[in-house]
Amino acid sequence: MKNKTLAAWLCFVAGPLGLHRFYLRGAGDVLGWALPIPTALGLYGVQRIRQLGVDDGLSWVLIPILGIVIAACALTAIVYGLMTPEAWNAKFNTGAGLDPKAANPGATGWLTIGAIVLSLMVGATALIASIAFAFEGYFNHQVEASRKLSQ
Repeated sequence: MKNKTLAAWLCFVAGPLGLHRFYLRGAGDVLGWALPIPTALGLYGVQRIRQLGVDDGLSWVLIPILGIVIAACALTAIVYGLMTPEAWNAKFNTGAGLDPKAANPGATGWLTIGAIVLSLMVGATALIASIAFAFEGYFNHQVEASRKLSQ
């Protein structure tokens, strides 16, 4: 029995590590094993910017990857939370022999709504910050390149 509320919270809290994928699809899920890679690359970008400063070009590429992964996991948590109980149980609880309309694991409660609201706030913030961070790095690079050309 896969619980929709637990899946939404796992996706919001530990989505970049792929834990929600393992909960829903098992340990053989390829995307669940692949999700920590871009997360680690983004965290490496954060580490580089803390050590080398904001002028590090590689960190301007790596940090937005982390933001996009966080935003994608937040969007997935929203999708899970907004699924109807019938759709949830039909997709994730098919082998349980439940009546899709009467099963409780797909029900939406206040904890599910909390996961949706927090995912919307954090996901939108991460996406907008990632876009702004990436464009700032790109435009700073363009300004430096034009200064070199003009000299």
